[in-house]
Amino acid sequence: MAEQMEESPERLARPLVRLASMMGVATSYTGLSRDFHEISDETLVAILGALGIDATSDEAIEKAIADITRERHLRLIDPTVLHTVGKETHVTLRTGITEPAQVTLILENGERFEGELRLNAMPEAKVREIDGKFIAESDLIIPAELPVGYHTLHVESGERSENATLISAPERIEMLDPMKNGALWGWMAQLYSIRSADSWGVGDYTDLRTLLTDGKRYTDADFLLVNPLHAAEPVVPLTPSPYLPVSRRFVNFTYIRPEDIPEFNLIDGEAKGRIRAAHEKVERFNNDAQLIDRDAMWLEKKPALREIFDAGLSQERQREFDEYKARCGEDLEAYATWCLCYELWGAPEDKPDSWIHKMDKQSPEVIALRERHADTLEFYRWLEWTATQQLHLAQEAARTAGMKIGIMSDMAVGVHPLGSEVWWNPERFAKGATVGAPPDMFNQQGQNWSQPPLSPLALKNTGYLSYREMVRGMFDCAGAVRIDHILGLFRLWWIPEGHTAVDGTYVYYDHDVMLGILAIEASRVGGIVVGEDLGVVPDYVQKSLSDHGILGCAVEWFEQMDGVFTPPKHWRPYALASVNTHDLPPAAGYLEYEHVKIRERLGLLEEGAEAFEASARAEHNAMLQMLTDQGYLDSSALQDEAAHETEIVEALYRGLKGSPCKLLAASIVDAVGEKRAQNQPGTDNEYPNWRVPLADADGNAVMLEDLFRGDLLQSITKIMNS
Repeated sequence: MAEQMEESPERLARPLVRLASMMGVATSYTGLSRDFHEISDETLVAILGALGIDATSDEAIEKAIADITRERHLRLIDPTVLHTVGKETHVTLRTGITEPAQVTLILENGERFEGELRLNAMPEAKVREIDGKFIAESDLIIPAELPVGYHTLHVESGERSENATLISAPERIEMLDPMKNGALWGWMAQLYSIRSADSWGVGDYTDLRTLLTDGKRYTDADFLLVNPLHAAEPVVPLTPSPYLPVSRRFVNFTYIRPEDIPEFNLIDGEAKGRIRAAHEKVERFNNDAQLIDRDAMWLEKKPALREIFDAGLSQERQREFDEYKARCGEDLEAYATWCLCYELWGAPEDKPDSWIHKMDKQSPEVIALRERHADTLEFYRWLEWTATQQLHLAQEAARTAGMKIGIMSDMAVGVHPLGSEVWWNPERFAKGATVGAPPDMFNQQGQNWSQPPLSPLALKNTGYLSYREMVRGMFDCAGAVRIDHILGLFRLWWIPEGHTAVDGTYVYYDHDVMLGILAIEASRVGGIVVGEDLGVVPDYVQKSLSDHGILGCAVEWFEQMDGVFTPPKHWRPYALASVNTHDLPPAAGYLEYEHVKIRERLGLLEEGAEAFEASARAEHNAMLQMLTDQGYLDSSALQDEAAHETEIVEALYRGLKGSPCKLLAASIVDAVGEKRAQNQPGTDNEYPNWRVPLADADGNAVMLEDLFRGDLLQSITKIMNS
């Protein structure tokens, strides 16, 4: 009997399965090992419920199907329409047969589009009777020459009128000229871990500016990939993980350098003295090679920032601040208000009596709090403005120094369930589900990332406004954006509340629209997009990313098949290539089995230490074999690996340089000899995730002033520039 690999016609005909399919909810999937799974009724009902659809009974399912079908047929036009610049787009309108449509197109700049909008009857269109009215479909043709932007289609028919967001996107993101017939290389680093003598114990935006300009000056690098810089909490304790932000719309203001704020130079001597005294209290942490202490930093830095804020702004600077607030609109109010509530009412908790659940933006208590503490609310707006300015200045400095790209920002998959975005705009998110990953050979129980998924229905009905604003904000301060788990733009694994990751299913998104938005924002700044597509990715995803000009990722330690490493010369060209990732130890640590030691120490090895270590040693030997076979490493180094560890690390980078990849990233931790991992997946406080300072092979802190002088860094630089 053949193994089942698809659902039967009988199952597909079931009303519940039909309803799920209508809403983009997968009713089956094939796992990494080609294992076929049909999704249980319980999971389908729960996921549909998270989308706001009642499927708890046969009657409710039939009603939902009828209501959704009726609503779709009655809409004059879909709420979001995608147009590809240079091609005609056909848009379906649904009007009464005696009520022809009148269409107006308003461009992003507010002007009316004067080009031709053709409207043709569909020869085979069905005429449907709905609520006593006959509805027919017609074909609206959007001309190829429509400019890039977010436009508005206004459609009238009889007494009805509707607006649709028309997203007009470039067909693809163009490669930078130097990448068309060559490649660019840069560094990747965890910003918080790299301190200078003037830091407040944690790397900041001024350190980032120095990293960028010195990186170009001393190594001729063209970009710096940094950890996500999304917004965080306003008071301690601060969440260490940059991948669980409060908001992806805004940036982390704890990275501000107080002394680089223009108003610092205008405050009186006593105020400067207090700020300098606060700095001195945390200055000693700059040399701590063991642990990044964000909380100690913020306890001193935040009052210093308040001191500068209280000094006020000049008329010109106030005008700039007011313009920023106007541009950000309600999104800024959401984050600033959440920060205010957090400071005065305490950390939000997942308990019924916590303010985050008891109150929303329209609650009288919240409105009263905003009025009573208007100055503190303004302080949080100012912090975000200041942080954005300093990050923008870092990118400007990089481009002025000659970097082709500058900052490559990292976009996290989602946001904290108790963060500002979810609290202020809960309608944007699914209720009763979290995001994760299905079971695979590495995680047999799957993964639950505890992040609420964006609702595909809300995205579509709002013209993808929240996603557009997030992407635009990131490209305001970057020349490239790396998207963590880019498969999430196509489908996300939703897990019903109260269930394990095993009981989830995929929910699909309109990836063409989201990739189109990326193309718009990247093209506006001459930027590029990299998608983290590691692991098994469906063929259609790879093709779609390629068609849109989005680069994937290639990691040297992951480029293997059945225990044999693929020579770098055979890697795909359209990728950002690196030796490792932030979830692996640095090169020297990996060569010394640091990943095995961590798991043994923390009891993370289900199959036993011996089996995992044997697998790690086989992988290690296979890598060295590939390096020697390809001429990147002299075989004599294998006789005494410890004595030739530096040569082996250099060989890994010679291999990286030997790939055809359009972007190459060298890791700062590799270049200083660091051996500790920044993050150990599957742990929380058992390991100091995202709190490991930059240190050399001997465990000494590496300061920014000395970073580019190291012998190994210069050696890797020479390889990358060869």
